[in-house]
Amino acid sequence: MRFRYSLLILPLLFATNLHAADWLQFRGSENRSTGGDTKLPTEISSDKNVAWKSPLVGKGVSGPIVVGKKVFVTASSGPVVQDRLHVLCFDADSGKQLWHRQFWATGRCFHHPTSANAAPTPASDGQRVYAFFSSNDLVCLDLDGNLQWYRGLGTDYPKAGNDVGMSSSPLVAGGAVVVQSESQGDAFAAGLDVLTGETLWREDRKLGPNWASPALLRDKEGKEAILIQSATVLTAHEPRSGKQIWKYDTSCSIIPSATAVGDKVFLPAKGLTVLEATATTTSPEVAWESNKLSPGNSSPVIVGDQVYILNSAGVLTCGDVNEGTVLWQQRLAGKFWATPVVAGEHIYCINDAGKCFVVKLGAEKPAEPITGELGEAVLASPAVSNGALFLRTEKHLWKIAGQ
Repeated sequence: MRFRYSLLILPLLFATNLHAADWLQFRGSENRSTGGDTKLPTEISSDKNVAWKSPLVGKGVSGPIVVGKKVFVTASSGPVVQDRLHVLCFDADSGKQLWHRQFWATGRCFHHPTSANAAPTPASDGQRVYAFFSSNDLVCLDLDGNLQWYRGLGTDYPKAGNDVGMSSSPLVAGGAVVVQSESQGDAFAAGLDVLTGETLWREDRKLGPNWASPALLRDKEGKEAILIQSATVLTAHEPRSGKQIWKYDTSCSIIPSATAVGDKVFLPAKGLTVLEATATTTSPEVAWESNKLSPGNSSPVIVGDQVYILNSAGVLTCGDVNEGTVLWQQRLAGKFWATPVVAGEHIYCINDAGKCFVVKLGAEKPAEPITGELGEAVLASPAVSNGALFLRTEKHLWKIAGQ
């Protein structure tokens, strides 16, 4: 009876303080890069529709998240290796820095010069912030910056890392914060209790480089599963127990992550592979595959009956979600690392030089995109919340909103 009571109160406990407009983790609270009906300005540049712009310490390619009126972002610094870890909180209305906490890394801090130890985007359950770093350090703070717990996961997996750096972002579901770290030396996925940091489960993964992030599958019945994508397999797990629900063996991409919408999983594999699957499926079925819809570094974005893909050449392709046919293509420019976000009737794509492309959604090929320059490098995926776009550039955190 006590166990049943705990199951009943668990969702309520973790749902407290959640706001509909929150952007709680990498690719948003629903993990699909969509801000719903939010109306954002279509003209974005360093001098247009900038509500505020705040300086950041150190380096980071992690994206911002938004919880209520607070914006959280991570950074890392150091004279030789970036072994100083930073978690910062800003007021969403004014851009004022509210607090700044610092920690020493306990794991490997190596990374490519274009990246940083602060590569994974933090996550939140609405009450706490979980900041994960390339060094496999995981920090849990409350929303006021008070330390709740700290785990150096590199202690158990000292070889989990590479000289390019790790960038898989954590995901919160079912009272667990799920992390994934895969490299040639060590490879694992784990679920930790959100309240205590205690390890709930962990699973060794096949050795090999991988930068994909865990993805959320919430099916039409509301049941959740965690999707963990490796180079040769996609597996679905119960969030809190880690029990494997199903797996699909295939050659997957190792940078863009899967996106789940309803009972479909859009998997970057063989171009794009769409699986019919739920959180209770025993064996997913392939709906279609298309090598003409092949994501580059950014993950698929699905809106209604269309799927949007940015490839390595900077071409935005719109496909039909039911058949996988290509509806139209729009050549943008430059290289893209950040996954685009959708708000209202537009998709917002920002290349690594900080050039913004705002493209109209829909099955018909749109007019030329509206463009603007931020003047700083952008590798992090933006956040959408309360009618605003939050951007992390090389040296600043920005809020873009209508006047």
